[in-house]
Amino acid sequence: MRRLGARRVLLTPRWVAVHASVLVLVAAFLALGRWQLGRAADGNLLSYGYAIQWPAFAVFAVWVWIAEMRKALRSRAVDDVDLGLRTVIEDQTTVLSPRSTAEKPRPRVQAAYDDSDDPQLAAYNHYLSWLNAHPHATPADYPGPPASKESSS
Repeated sequence: MRRLGARRVLLTPRWVAVHASVLVLVAAFLALGRWQLGRAADGNLLSYGYAIQWPAFAVFAVWVWIAEMRKALRSRAVDDVDLGLRTVIEDQTTVLSPRSTAEKPRPRVQAAYDDSDDPQLAAYNHYLSWLNAHPHATPADYPGPPASKESSS
């Protein structure tokens, strides 16, 4: 039953347009190949190459069409499995934790370790935390490191 639902993806208006376009392209490519074959029979030797090239284009169009259909079906199947797993995980999360899954984790405000013994490292960590707090700012907007306690006394 799930397999049938996945195939419905190929019947959406977008995919129907793709199917029609491929059919038109293949028919046009084969007609152009036949036309070039007729020209080659009339003595135009270059047309033999084109008589082979146009059907090759048709084969390539069919190959891409099939590959894209398989990719769409595969991604739909993965989405179905992912949706099922996500539902199970959300159910377990709801049972295990009353916290909403929509909450974002809070960014770290302070350094994960003490960098007070190295002023260069402390200044660099301050710069990185400032960049994290101001993602759209440029380096020229950086106000500089905070005044150290030693230089103010």
